[in-house]
Amino acid sequence: MNMVSLASFRNRRNVVLYFYPKDDTPGCTMEAIDFSELDDDFGALKTVVLGVSMDDCLKHGAFRDKHGLSVQLLADVDGEVCRSYGVLHDKEVDGRKKTCIVRSTFIIDRKGLVRHVLYGVNPRGHAATVLGLLKDVSGKCK
Repeated sequence: MNMVSLASFRNRRNVVLYFYPKDDTPGCTMEAIDFSELDDDFGALKTVVLGVSMDDCLKHGAFRDKHGLSVQLLADVDGEVCRSYGVLHDKEVDGRKKTCIVRSTFIIDRKGLVRHVLYGVNPRGHAATVLGLLKDVSGKCK
């Protein structure tokens, strides 16, 4: 229920900012659990992992508690952050146009530079892939 600013991490932490479609769906749950299970590894690389969806804080809390997630979940109910990162797309569902989040991840170094952008990712094994990319970023960012 607190506001989070990426600027607060600058010069202190790398940031993995991952966008996902919806709390408590199979792919999103798998991805969040994988990131949570690697929490210590990300921490060792001075990295915070932030998950963003358009679900509200109450849904995030229930999702976090149900699955024992340690990853921080951010609510972007109006889609402002999602639009800023270009992760929204329109798709047709049952003959109606619906705006959805493309599963995407941004790796931002401690200087605040976006080092990797991954769009349309597969949730299976994604956290480990991101950890590998982050090891490369951390080595260059000392």
